[in-house]
Amino acid sequence: MKKLKYLWLVPLVAGLTACDVNNTLDEVPAPTEVVIPLSAGTADFSKYVSIGASFTAGFSDGSVFLAAQANSFPSILAQKMAGAGGGTFTQPLVSDNVGGLLYGGNQIANPRLFFNGAGPAVLPGTPTTEVTSVLTGPFNNVGVPGAKSYHVLAPGYGSVAGVLAGTANPYFARMASSATATMLGDAVSQSPTFFTISEIGGNDVLSYATGGGTGVVQTGLDPTMYASNDITAPALFNVVLNNIVNAMTAGGAKGAIVTVPSIVNLPYFTTVPYNPVPMDAATAGQVNAGYAAYNANLLPAITAANALQGLGMDASQIAAEVAKRTISFAAGQNAVVIVDEDLVDTSGLGLPLYRQATAGDFLVLTSSSFIGTTVGGNPALINGVSVPLADNWVLTPQEQNNIQTAVDAYNASIAAAAASKGLALVDVNQLLIDAATTGVQFDEFTMTTSLVFGGMVSLDGIHLTTRGYGLMANKILEAVDATYGSNFKVSGNMAKASDYPTNYPPGI
Repeated sequence: MKKLKYLWLVPLVAGLTACDVNNTLDEVPAPTEVVIPLSAGTADFSKYVSIGASFTAGFSDGSVFLAAQANSFPSILAQKMAGAGGGTFTQPLVSDNVGGLLYGGNQIANPRLFFNGAGPAVLPGTPTTEVTSVLTGPFNNVGVPGAKSYHVLAPGYGSVAGVLAGTANPYFARMASSATATMLGDAVSQSPTFFTISEIGGNDVLSYATGGGTGVVQTGLDPTMYASNDITAPALFNVVLNNIVNAMTAGGAKGAIVTVPSIVNLPYFTTVPYNPVPMDAATAGQVNAGYAAYNANLLPAITAANALQGLGMDASQIAAEVAKRTISFAAGQNAVVIVDEDLVDTSGLGLPLYRQATAGDFLVLTSSSFIGTTVGGNPALINGVSVPLADNWVLTPQEQNNIQTAVDAYNASIAAAAASKGLALVDVNQLLIDAATTGVQFDEFTMTTSLVFGGMVSLDGIHLTTRGYGLMANKILEAVDATYGSNFKVSGNMAKASDYPTNYPPGI
């Protein structure tokens, strides 16, 4: 019976084979690709002008060089805008991929950095970009590395003769329309139909930050009274910013304005640990012996300072100040010793203002090559250990607060200016916060602010990589879409991460 089990299939199969059946499948048509045409919305990109500082210039890896300029965020934007009526976009190109500057044949700025396998290193080579060889403009990219907000309005900031005197900027001197020109004047003279204002305000706190907070927190409105490492008064910044925005929009131009990033998210300030000093027990004992007298004098000196200065500290507050300033080393990793001018002032009583760093302190990136070196070759005088680090090497929490207060005020002014003129507001500050905390996705890459390998920030620890500028360009395009009804994102006209490198090799 088992042999007959499937005999009922035989007639059916025979019938099927006898029929005239078309066994050729109909061709399935390929899916039609929907192409969304690029639209400028209500914006006019025919004359795009960018004004700003280092980010705008494409500054990366500690310098300006050709490859980075080609991939500056304004250049990327101009390439995308070209499909929506954008015109030509010119930049004040340097002469090579070495980076650095010459003035009268003498080097005044170092070549770019490269990754040598261990860390950032200065590229061997000689710059060929001569500042005194002034270019013929005008240039759509008015990005000047190092420019503070008030420099944008300053006549003579592009004077070749003023460069060595410190009154002019070598990058602007190469491109200024005259020795008395202003950055804003050169931008406005081109009658832009669209513009970007980027990182105006960044350098207003950056020199204070990179100098370890050695400058002054200014409140006055006269920038001629400022030192180079002072923090610009928010009131002055607000006046300058509105002058810039009013001038750029006077002819009816639309544009985008970018917020100022907080320095707490930049690896120049977050890479070097507060406790980089390895030590065995015997060495720790020797160092502690050297600070024994200092520690013993803390309580009487602080008590006396409290009484003499009328500080009103109670016993618990005095004890807390003593604990904060007590210096103690042990076997293992140790915090460096620093000078902190915000401590209770005991200098008049013969007790210096020393303490050990904490996780709340930022050691600037350049301190990594200074900590552990000796003074005059004396092995007993070790920087950061037996010789405290001076103020310029460290940003204390108080100094960080000074910076953050200014940045918050600048960004409030930027947001208000954008709202008053209907400009696209681009929050690059939040972009770097996200990169520093969770990381941000750019196509297949997760971008962070880690030095060398994070992908977002270049080898100088402050400025973006080329890929970082590509992501920044996309954020600007998204804001332009939202504000002016363009469709860069939905039409697929955005920068692609894989088109932009993070670290450039020495031989480009």
